Amino acid sequence: MKHSQLARALACGALFALATPALAKTDDAALLDSSTHTCMGAERAGNADGSIPAFSGKWLGAPPHVNFQGTGNHPLDPYADEKPLFVITAANMAEHEQHLTDGMKALFRLYPDTFRMPVYPSHRDFRFNDSVCQATKANVGYARLTDDGEGVVAKTGGTPFPMPKNGLELLKNASLFTVRPWTEEYISDNAYVLRDGKINWGRVHSKNLAPHLEPGRIGDTQGQSSFYLNQTLLPLRDKGEVNTGMEFWNDKTEPRQSWRYDPGTRRVRQAPGYGFDMAFPGSGGSITVDEVRLFNGSGQRYDWKIVEKKELYIPYNAYRIHSPELKYADLLKPGHIDPTHMRYEKHRVWVLEGTLKSDYRHLYGKRRLYIDEDTWFPIVADNYDSRGELWRTSMLNFFYAYETQTPQAGVGLYHDLLENTYLAFNLINEQPKGFKLNVPNFRPAMFGPEAARRGGL
Repeated sequence: MKHSQLARALACGALFALATPALAKTDDAALLDSSTHTCMGAERAGNADGSIPAFSGKWLGAPPHVNFQGTGNHPLDPYADEKPLFVITAANMAEHEQHLTDGMKALFRLYPDTFRMPVYPSHRDFRFNDSVCQATKANVGYARLTDDGEGVVAKTGGTPFPMPKNGLELLKNASLFTVRPWTEEYISDNAYVLRDGKINWGRVHSKNLAPHLEPGRIGDTQGQSSFYLNQTLLPLRDKGEVNTGMEFWNDKTEPRQSWRYDPGTRRVRQAPGYGFDMAFPGSGGSITVDEVRLFNGSGQRYDWKIVEKKELYIPYNAYRIHSPELKYADLLKPGHIDPTHMRYEKHRVWVLEGTLKSDYRHLYGKRRLYIDEDTWFPIVADNYDSRGELWRTSMLNFFYAYETQTPQAGVGLYHDLLENTYLAFNLINEQPKGFKLNVPNFRPAMFGPEAARRGGL
């Protein structure tokens, strides 16, 4: 099925999916069992001019030529010898604007002398474990939204809606159900770079557990979907603060539970309603809680729709930006990251738009997420204010983690286009260790209020 044919099918499906769900699901099963799509729902074929290659999925884990020494080490670039095909600048932006987001074009206008995008050959070489495909195929004809799209009944360990028929299905693919590491532990640096280049520093020790993503596991949407615990190390005034909580599969019947340990009072308090547009701790108010990894948590405040599927230049295979050979002084420049260390590739993405409902409030009146078709990871986001003006634009630099056989979220770049500032979130370059992934040493009892109290002492 060609891209244009798929787009027409999706447009029609959006109109009659609710009326004829059995037919739609049957068609989905046929597509996933054919040679036209991967088991995750991505188009196997490349594009017409060859700038997007066909999906090969030739590597599961580390490629043969990469001598990766195991989890906890910094990622190694399998494409280290490649050079950019070309570089997009403010001067030639018009030639490429059909493959750029509004946020990218705004960065070119804001920093015409320094912002640029080096475009590399595109690769679709990595694949998920077979169990991920099995779980995804098991969801065809089975997975469904509940409680106005706030909940999902599905098989875990894969994607619930490989052929999404509406915005809420696509949102769940790209947030609650992203196939990522089972466990994560790392110490990362957060750099809030001001207009004049001065930096406000933060440092966090993070632990995350997603029980349903234990390798090879296929389960049901019951109990907690994930746990998190973040302990602040910097700035010194906040040292010892702990934020911890747990997520569930239905944001309406079981909303997120969160607790905070305050080192000043030495008390743990529950944080009801934690999420949405609350300022994320340690970010200087530069990002909201629900835009970590570009979007997380409940989508109830927005009406979501699939806008289109298109070809864009997006950060991809972002190994270089996490190299321990890069010092922060070399990476962090006024206005934006030194673009020399970025890698952009052309890929097909889903464009998902959320418009704030009239009876809800949020800092952002409209949001656009650009979601990679191969992984369902949101890679780029544009956030608009209540007047419809573009306010903030964000990019997530992810890479394929060899030890987990899944994508790993790396440094996120959050630009405020009005303040001329940005947050570089989850930097690991100058940390002695990288991301420690899929180590079976976490359990639910290590999270929650008692864990917050223990971690803060």
